[in-house]
Amino acid sequence: MNIPLQITSRNFDLTDAIETAIRERAERLERMCDRIIRCDVVVEIPHQRQQKGVLYNVRIAISVPGSEIVVKKEPHEDLYAAINRAFESADRQIKKFISRQRQDVKYHEEGPFAVISRIFPEEGYGFLAAADGREIYFHQNSVVGSSFAQLAAGERVRFVESAGEKGPQASTVKPA
Repeated sequence: MNIPLQITSRNFDLTDAIETAIRERAERLERMCDRIIRCDVVVEIPHQRQQKGVLYNVRIAISVPGSEIVVKKEPHEDLYAAINRAFESADRQIKKFISRQRQDVKYHEEGPFAVISRIFPEEGYGFLAAADGREIYFHQNSVVGSSFAQLAAGERVRFVESAGEKGPQASTVKPA
């Protein structure tokens, strides 16, 4: 962190053990993401008339390049639990930030090619001839990127295979 960790308590005094627990969790965040500029943690007992005992709020504000991550969880009766819940949420948000920074994108592998061998427009289904010689059933609801009515025998398509009740079937059929 470029700016040292700032821990603030409101309406009560922090013990050394609590402060140490917060510092350890903040260090874990910093090991996860070396781009953290600043981390402020506020632990407070809000002034409210309550039927229950004391509730603790934990708010964490983390500055990273181009963004501010703020975590504020529901109040909790156990101070350590409140701290853990807030830092667990901060962990998840830091992971999302890292993923966005790396521009991690999930790519779905394109399915194999096949040719429509037979199609029955009135009944709403057809069959594909796979490259390995198998015949694969498909239903009109599995067609994406086009309408079932526009498909014709001999047309090349990509497909995703799944197990059907009577053998292999295409769960997705997309014109190539």
